[in-house]
Amino acid sequence: MNATALPDLSPTHAESADGPGPADGSGPSVDRRRRLDVPLLASSAFLALVVLLALIGPLLVGDPGEQNLLQRLSPPGTDGHLLGTDQLGRDVLARLVVGSRISVLVGVTAALLSGVIGSMIGIMAGYMGGWTDRLLMRLTDVQLAFPTLLLALAVIGFVGPSLATVIVVLGITGWVSYARVLRSEVLSLRTREFVEAAQVMGVPAHRIMTRHMLPNVTGPLATILTLQVGTVILAEAALSFLGLGIPATIATWGSMLADGQLYMGTAWWLAVFPGTALLLTVLSINIAGDAVRDRFDPRTYTS
Repeated sequence: MNATALPDLSPTHAESADGPGPADGSGPSVDRRRRLDVPLLASSAFLALVVLLALIGPLLVGDPGEQNLLQRLSPPGTDGHLLGTDQLGRDVLARLVVGSRISVLVGVTAALLSGVIGSMIGIMAGYMGGWTDRLLMRLTDVQLAFPTLLLALAVIGFVGPSLATVIVVLGITGWVSYARVLRSEVLSLRTREFVEAAQVMGVPAHRIMTRHMLPNVTGPLATILTLQVGTVILAEAALSFLGLGIPATIATWGSMLADGQLYMGTAWWLAVFPGTALLLTVLSINIAGDAVRDRFDPRTYTS
């Protein structure tokens, strides 16, 4: 007598969370993950290139401020100038590489500064509650009432443009999103058992906020921080485009766009190359931010 064959219930044959799928595990959820991997890998590679150029690029290219009026407005592909030259004969590639250093430095530093300020305010407001919460949230509402770019323009116009000023101004005007999101997360965490146990044991409030609250909000914090970098890079480019950001003696993507707009009909590369670099960098950062969000919130894969 032949024994009855038992069904194979191994993970490769069992139904997935999205329903039955083929034996190779390529169900809807797996297909969605594979589709997301392609832009993520491309954006990660581009961001790695931008960071690498920011770190060592200025050592590989020539002086971005060197002028040669005999070669002004040379098109891309000119001998010794891969991306052409500008109206003063300066190498566009060299200026583009130096501009990447400014964008990365301002974006990361200002986003970290905003994250520190916003995290402190959000966690404190959510955990302390009462008048502390009301006071800090009213401060947040006041900050929201001022357009960030307009406030930055006013402060920089009063203090004067400089790299440090741009970083500080963009850092102290971008903390609102951190504070509001982390406050809502902490409001749900402060009633959890591990927090109540720490309170019963007499653990000080500042220790609970730093040792128990902060590690449990790293997911939203990392997501906002990643996306904030792209926002800050755009804000710095806008300020430099208006002539109120980084001093004009330093090459930035925003100032290159401002110079190139006057020559769009005769020298398109002056605006196209920095504009494309800015677009691809911010787009890659946004894609990376989506990946960070998906990493800390797996529910985004379900439908």
